[in-house]
Amino acid sequence: MKGKLIIESVSSQVLKGNALNDPHMREIPIYLPPSYGKIRGKKFPVIYELPGFTGTAKSAVNWNPFKANIVERLDRLIGKGAPECLLIIGDGFTAYGGSQYLNSSATGRYEDHIVTELVPYLEDKFGAGGSPASRAIMGGSSGGYGALTLAMKHPDLFGHVACLSGDMFFEMCYGVDIPNVVTALRKYGGSLDRFRREFLKSDEKWKLEHSLINMLGMASSYSPNPKSPMGFDIPFDEHTGELDAKVWGRWKEFDPVVMAHKHVSALRKLKTIYFDCGYKDEFNLHLGARLLSKTLKKLGIKHTYEEGDWGHMNRAPRLDVSLKLLASRLSR
Repeated sequence: MKGKLIIESVSSQVLKGNALNDPHMREIPIYLPPSYGKIRGKKFPVIYELPGFTGTAKSAVNWNPFKANIVERLDRLIGKGAPECLLIIGDGFTAYGGSQYLNSSATGRYEDHIVTELVPYLEDKFGAGGSPASRAIMGGSSGGYGALTLAMKHPDLFGHVACLSGDMFFEMCYGVDIPNVVTALRKYGGSLDRFRREFLKSDEKWKLEHSLINMLGMASSYSPNPKSPMGFDIPFDEHTGELDAKVWGRWKEFDPVVMAHKHVSALRKLKTIYFDCGYKDEFNLHLGARLLSKTLKKLGIKHTYEEGDWGHMNRAPRLDVSLKLLASRLSR
C-alpha cells in the first residue's frame, strides 16, 4: 500500500514584494503516508526536506524512470517497515538559484517563510507534527546547509536534523573557487554585475558559468547590502581575487562551523544531529563535514557523522539513510 503525493499552493506574506520579484505563491509537495486519514485523531510526525541550490520543491518529486525521487524512497522505506510520517518539501528558489533558506534584503525572507508560515500553516491544515520531538528537517547540499542552520537557530521548532553534503567550512567550499570566478568574469569585462544582468535576462541560464551563478546565489544570501548597485556585496576584488576581509567576515558568520560555537545550547537541545558526506565531494564539502564533527566533539555535542565513497553528484542514495533514521527517531 502506497502513500499519496499532493501539491499544496501556499501564499507567503513575507515573500511578497521581494527584491527579485520572485513569486510569493509556492507549490509545496506533501507526502501523506498510507494510513493517513484512516484512523480518527491520529497525528503523524513530519519531516521537512529542503532542496539544494537551483532546485525547487516540485523538482524534488520529478519522476525519473532510472532513479527514485525522495517521495518514492520514503514510500519504499515505509513499505519495508519504517514508521510512517508526513514529508513536506520546502521551496527556497530565487532568480539567482537559491536563498540558502536565510532572510536577505537581496532575495527575500526565506527563513521566516519556512519557520513562521510553512510549518504552522501546513501542520495545522494536515493535523501533523506539533512539537520539536515530532518534527525533523533535512536536506542536501544547500538544502543540507539550510536544514542544519535552521535547526541550530530554531531548536524549539525542529528536534531532529539531517544534513547530506551540506555547505560548510567556507574557505574550502567557496574560497577555493574565487580564482575560477575571477577568470570567468573576464568574458564579462571583469564585472559580476554585468554577468548578473545578462544572467537574469538569459533564456538559457543552464549554459552559463556555474561558478558565477553560484557566486550570485551565495553573495545575495550571505552579504546583502541595499545600498549596493547589485543589492549585495562580493567578498573579493573582481580583478585580482584579493579577499575583502570585512565582507568575507560577514560570510563567515553564516558558516555552520562558526555558528556551532554560538549555538551550543541550541545544539544540545536537538535529539538527532546527523550529517554525512562523500570523500569524493567535488566541492570539498567532506572537509567541512570533518571540521564540523571535530568542532562538535570539542563542544561536547552528541552527533553522528558518516563518510564514504561517493561524490556530490551521486549522493541521492544517502537519502534512504537519513529518511529511515529520522522516521525512526520522531516522536508519535
